[in-house]
Formats: sequence, structure tokens, C-alpha cells
Amino acid sequence: MNNPSVAKFSSFSFGTQVRKSPFSNAALRWGAKGFSVYNHMYIPRDFGDPVQNFWNLVNHAILCDVAVERQVEISGPDAAKFTQYLTCRDISACEVGQCKYVLLTDEMGGVINDPILLKLAEDRFWLSIADSDVLLWAKGVAVHSKMDVKICEPDVSPLQLQGPKSRDILRVAFGDAAAELKYYRFMKFDWDGVPLIISRTGWSSELGYEVFLCDGSKGDALWEYIMEAGKPFGLMPGHTSSIRRIEAAMLSYNADVTLDDNPYELGLDRLVNCDSEVDFIGKKSLQDIRSKGVLRKFVGLEIFGDPFVGSNDERWNIYLNGNQVGYVTSAIYSPRLNKNIALAMVTVKTSALGTELEVDDGMMSRKCVVVQKPFYDPQKKLAVKG
Repeated sequence: MNNPSVAKFSSFSFGTQVRKSPFSNAALRWGAKGFSVYNHMYIPRDFGDPVQNFWNLVNHAILCDVAVERQVEISGPDAAKFTQYLTCRDISACEVGQCKYVLLTDEMGGVINDPILLKLAEDRFWLSIADSDVLLWAKGVAVHSKMDVKICEPDVSPLQLQGPKSRDILRVAFGDAAAELKYYRFMKFDWDGVPLIISRTGWSSELGYEVFLCDGSKGDALWEYIMEAGKPFGLMPGHTSSIRRIEAAMLSYNADVTLDDNPYELGLDRLVNCDSEVDFIGKKSLQDIRSKGVLRKFVGLEIFGDPFVGSNDERWNIYLNGNQVGYVTSAIYSPRLNKNIALAMVTVKTSALGTELEVDDGMMSRKCVVVQKPFYDPQKKLAVKG
């Protein structure tokens, strides 16, 4: 092979059933040492020290290949009605150029996905999805909906530019209008003939942007362009930070939330509009759940003892007086807080702040206590006001 980055990628490859992103080769050139699989695509998950990656994010800025956040495009005369049917959040007031964090629920009220919705036109929407097969779900629903819609996965791949210096970098790369986007707004941008969507969103709870490339053949060029623009500001290549996202209590689909969980257990009542006139899948079930109440609640934990090395690779059982009362979904050591922190699902009776519990981390039993979440910047001032 003439291209050394392609040859090197073969050491990570599982074959053609897992797709590379338009930025995979660039990520390799810039030091990616390991990949995971998300939405049937490779995502860089290792650029060396994850703690240094965290500090790069919170002190300067990082550029992340998140092309795995695939877009499910819904278009056609009934696009607005159909998109609303998929989500339990009332999106009737959503404007063109606006983003919304939404939940997709099944007929029992279970969470299928928690995507970001982008309204590109009155008859065109994107769902920027987490790690589950929303495209197939949406196509299946469309077949039986009798609505006039087209469902597809367009050639769209986002990069995340996140961190306190991200606005300065974006201004150099794409100008003032992009840099001054309001939180959860987006704009179309022509980058020398290459179509982009730039949004004030991201998976870090820091000031940040996502740059959606709408021409996969330009992945290398876009990555190099942004890295060059960011050089004076200390921009580093990186990966989405588990430390920062757990500090922010941001959900990771399949880790913290699955089809077995409903919005009320997760504390996401604000994203459910059971009393509105809009119709959506699972509405009756969610009304019933709200009426009866839940038996479990998603909480934050501080876990005592020596700092964790890495993150948990399985759910850890939580006990009270020898009886299992829940499980840890995501755990990490935060070097900024100097604490082991975790997200967990526990019984309602053990969910009050200050409740002392024990967690089995697979090696030993550790004491823990229920604490307020998010663990850092609970008002999201960094992301919202930047």
C-alpha cells in the first residue's frame, strides 16, 4: 500500500462490516492509538493519556472525530408530523436553525435514543443520534405511519471542536457569524464550495461547536484546516472525554440508558410532554408511568477509596445492608475534583442525597454516598454562556 495511514489502520480493522469515518486517516496521522465501535463505525478513543486529554479539553480545546454521530434525515410533506411522532418532547415551537435535545421512546416508554434534533427546514430534519439503530426504527415506523416522508442517512459526518478556546479557533476558521452562534443554534456554511453545517453543540458541557461535513471526500482537508487554525490556541487532537461527560452527568446510550429505562427514571421529565396535544409513540405508557410513579431513580455517587484506573467495563452492583439496591452505570476518577464519581440507577428509597451505600467494583467493596449531579458546573454556564 502506498498510503501508510491506510496500512496502519488495518491493525485496528474488523473488516468492511465496520465503517471508517472521513476523518479516520487524519486521526491516525495525529496520534490516535485505539478505536472503539459506535453506530457500526470506528471512533478514536485513545490519543495517549486520557487525563491529559481531559486537561486539553477544559484548558484549551480538542478536535474530535465524532462522525459516528450519524444523521437520520426525515424529509417530505409530513416530516414535521412524523418527527414529532418519534419523540416525546413537544417540538412544535422549534425553529429552522434551532437544535433540540430529544428522546425517542418506544411503545412502552423505553428510551430508544437521545439524539440532537436539527431543524433544517419546515420539511427537513436531522436526528444526530447516539449509539442505536434509529435509521431502521424510523424506516419501520414510516412504513406503517401512512405519512408522506423520506427517511435516509445522508453523507454527513461531524467533528467536535470543544473547549474554552473553541470560539477563537472557529472565528479564525469560519468567521464571526459561526463563532457567535447562540447555544443550540446552527447555520449553513460554504467552505470554498464544501457544504458544512456548524452548530453550537457538543458532548462535553464545555463551550463548543460541531462542524458537520456534508461531503465525505473532504474529511482529510477539513481536519487539517481546523488543526492549522487552532495551532496558535493550543488545539490538540483528542477524543470525547469520559471524565468530563461523567462530571456533567451526560448520558451515554447503552452505558447509562437502554430500552429498559424510561425518561422519568432518568430524571428527564422536562423532555416529556404528556399533556400537550401532540401525538407520539409511547404517550399512553408514559402517562401511566407518570401516574403510578417510578421504583428507580438515576443518581450521582461519590465513591470512596483509591482513585479508579480507567473506567468501569461492566455495571457494578450497589448494596444497602447486604441487599442489592441498584448498579453503577458509569464510573471514573475526576482529577479536577480529586474524587471517584459515578452515575447509577438505584431504588427510589435509596436515592435521597446523603444516602450511604456500598458498591462492589469487581475487586473490593467500597463505601459511597448519593450526591448532587452534575458534579461540576451544574448550571452549564460553561457551555451555555461560554
